[in-house]
Amino acid sequence: MMDPRDTPGYRLHRALSNLNSIDIEQLDSPDRERIVEATTHLEQVGLLTRAGAFGES
Repeated sequence: MMDPRDTPGYRLHRALSNLNSIDIEQLDSPDRERIVEATTHLEQVGLLTRAGAFGES
């Protein structure tokens, strides 16, 4: 049986959770921008992944 933690969806969720747990108010402006950009990219990938999963049914 495959470990659910080995799935791309789980890894994506963990990455987003980790980014969202960072207190960006404590960071300087360039780092804040990087966190926001990374979060946005991961959310977009998540939407694409879910859309692809629905299309394969």
